[in-house]
Amino acid sequence: MSTEAKLMLEDGTLFTGEAFGAIGEAFGEAVFDTGMGAYQEMLTDPGHLRQIVVATAPHTGNTGWNEEDSQNPAGRIFATGYVVRDPSPRPSNWRSQRSLDDVLVAQGIVGAQGIDTRALTQHLRESGPMRAGVSSLPTTAAELLERVKASPTIDGLDLVTEVTTAQPYTVAAKAEPRFTVAAIDLGITLGVVNEMAARGMTVTVLPASARLSDVQAVNPDGVCLAGGPGDPAALDTALAQALLAGGQPVLGIGLGCQVLARAAGLKTRRLPVGHHGVNLPVRRLADGRVMITAHNHCFTIEVPEGATAQVTHVAVNDGSVEGFLLPGAMGVQFNPAFGPHDAETVFDDFAAMMIKEAANA
Repeated sequence: MSTEAKLMLEDGTLFTGEAFGAIGEAFGEAVFDTGMGAYQEMLTDPGHLRQIVVATAPHTGNTGWNEEDSQNPAGRIFATGYVVRDPSPRPSNWRSQRSLDDVLVAQGIVGAQGIDTRALTQHLRESGPMRAGVSSLPTTAAELLERVKASPTIDGLDLVTEVTTAQPYTVAAKAEPRFTVAAIDLGITLGVVNEMAARGMTVTVLPASARLSDVQAVNPDGVCLAGGPGDPAALDTALAQALLAGGQPVLGIGLGCQVLARAAGLKTRRLPVGHHGVNLPVRRLADGRVMITAHNHCFTIEVPEGATAQVTHVAVNDGSVEGFLLPGAMGVQFNPAFGPHDAETVFDDFAAMMIKEAANA
């Protein structure tokens, strides 16, 4: 016999379905992910901490789960909960090691299936960011709503401390070694590290608490800030400011891009509808090329007229800033190592910055 599951939004809207994954209760911000696949990469992205992810694709889980595609070394699911329409009862892929449901149960991730995810997504698009709770426990709707309203929002929260590495580690270059990079882990994905390594970069990943002296000890040719979850306004920008003043090329990705922007004096704000998925179009202003890119961010950057920063990328769907350029630094809000290969040239641009800096030294 199936177990009923409830999804309650903070405005009192209730969706009912059946339990998926672990039996229990979870709370977080409800976000919808528009990807047709790549659910494993999405769920293991540290940027989904404190989020209940709604899959807009009606069918999920058909390719199962394999350890190679996880985006953090431990293979941990960072999403708080997972809401789907129609999960596959069994995986069918030669790379599959386990089923999605088995992994959700093993990691204690509470989900719901059989939910009208089309109606839910439309409601979130129209109503904006909302806290939510998913429960497969014997609780009333009123009780669940009360707990949802008592749960925290991500506004003003520094969540990086919950996802950053505890100790530094180094990933060797996977091509002819050309560069040494210090990466500040704000919730960095393995894809970002591996794409840099594939271009001859030896990457030393440092905790978010790293100081400028820790970065200098690596003697890097460039620095990457990448991640992650939470509100960029809650993070200290002292290290990013020092890096911008230091003369070494700096690349900011995701939350790292937002921190870099704030260090340069720009402001960040909440998006009316967050960007989550691996199929979101971004226009590169230099040549007008539209790239299909992977996103996981609830905040955007404001670049006013006359600012030192130059906008380099914009989201096609809503016109928000997706990338900018500063003297010796660049940032992109999307993840160029996730989903489609369109945006991987960002790492080539970073390499070009390091080559140019070395030539001018």
